[in-house]
Amino acid sequence: MQDVVHGFAWVALGSAFGGMARYWVSGMVGRRFGETFPWGTMVVNVSGAFVIGIVAALASSNLSWVSELPGWRLIVVGFLGCYTTVSSFSLQTLALARDGDLRRAAGNVALSLCLCLPAAALGLAAGATLVRVG
Repeated sequence: MQDVVHGFAWVALGSAFGGMARYWVSGMVGRRFGETFPWGTMVVNVSGAFVIGIVAALASSNLSWVSELPGWRLIVVGFLGCYTTVSSFSLQTLALARDGDLRRAAGNVALSLCLCLPAAALGLAAGATLVRVG
């Protein structure tokens, strides 16, 4: 039971910081580039995909603080789980489509896919390089 409680604590701590980071980054990008397209959510999801790639590479190298459950729960499940946001992406895409802006809705889907997958791959490569260098 104690492991479960500790697991929840790590996830909660990571989630708190991930949520605040998402709020800050998304708001900053939205203020800078406008809200007619969900650029803030795009930046959050692409940067989160990149970071999860790095973390996955570090964890696969058995870097102890990442590969052990507390680190994984804190960073991946908590922080990145709350930082990245499929739900916001889905709602914003649906809102664009409902408003008749099918081009932007399709663009949001295409850009998300075309940017997030390569970002995760680049993060994985960067993490693998960090492991080799470190």
